[in-house]
Amino acid sequence: MIIRAKRKELFSGRKLTDMQLKNSELNLQEIDEGKEILSSYPRRLVFELTNACNLNCVMCGRNAADFKPTMFDMKVFKSFEPLMDSIEEVTLMGWGEPTVHPNFCEMLEIIDRHSARKYFCTNGMNLDKIKDSIFKYNVDVFGVSVDGASFETNARIRRGSDLNKITQSLKEIVKEKKERGLTYPWINFVFCAMDSNIHELPDLVRLAAEIGIEEVKVVYLTVFNEELIHETLWDKSEKVRAVFEEAEKVGEEKRIILKLPHLTGEDIAGEQYHKDCYVAWRDFFLGSDGYVRPCMSTPIQFFKYDMEKNFFNIWNAPEYQQYRRNVNKMEQMDEPCKRCYQSSHCNWNRKESFIQIGSTFSPEWRREV
Repeated sequence: MIIRAKRKELFSGRKLTDMQLKNSELNLQEIDEGKEILSSYPRRLVFELTNACNLNCVMCGRNAADFKPTMFDMKVFKSFEPLMDSIEEVTLMGWGEPTVHPNFCEMLEIIDRHSARKYFCTNGMNLDKIKDSIFKYNVDVFGVSVDGASFETNARIRRGSDLNKITQSLKEIVKEKKERGLTYPWINFVFCAMDSNIHELPDLVRLAAEIGIEEVKVVYLTVFNEELIHETLWDKSEKVRAVFEEAEKVGEEKRIILKLPHLTGEDIAGEQYHKDCYVAWRDFFLGSDGYVRPCMSTPIQFFKYDMEKNFFNIWNAPEYQQYRRNVNKMEQMDEPCKRCYQSSHCNWNRKESFIQIGSTFSPEWRREV
């Protein structure tokens, strides 16, 4: 089964409460009406817990950005508790590895007091350390980033990663999930496809089946520096198509869901800069540096978050209103949006989605001296 990345919708796991359902229905209505001032809460809180990482992946934009390590403030995190019964999901992910945050498991425990789903994306190297918390605090879904079906390929790209360790951790989690008779956590692989590793995608689908996880999601590499220009899949659609078709056959045989990006020239965005974007209605994104941003894939920073302010005053601030007004208008949208590389919304017909060399693609974090 092949699906495309969701844009308006979110992962649907447990049944929404009446409070969540009421908010989500209103939020979707306000998206459809193009409202700039919202009466609904976002459906998702997205918290970048840190921009630090325990790996040094060759393709990561962190290597081409100026930054100093930052950690999400726990007082700020706790200030969002009143929203966690109205929203659908709290997502813990961003530029860094969320599980290195010293309060990661405490955050899961706090969310678990409420109705919101829990989702995080990890490089998988700390799964053995957080396994008990995954079950204790009822994690709904998590993604594991791996960029090869073989130990060697994954380790070459995701420097410091150990696919054997990740596989063993996942097998133990799946085993316990089955022993407990649970339908969660839903687990997927997230695979960054590039010229030198895309041939391993069918084998990654086989590995997912062997482990017992449900889905393999593919995103194209976005190149941020000259050193990786040879890895871009821009203008290599026939190679990509052949691999995708083989992976689809394996997925059908093994009953693994494949979430694939559009092939270049076939993206539904056509000639637009990006697909219709709903993040400024659906998601509230807060960076580990304390700045509110429209999403994780933009250098745009609205303002510093102030937990003393009423949330709706922040959610409907002039910066949000202007962004909602312009984000889907070809001429009015901000320049970074014209070269969107966010996997669910970018236009894979455009070279800019694959190559960001020389562009400002991340916040101007000050590099630590």
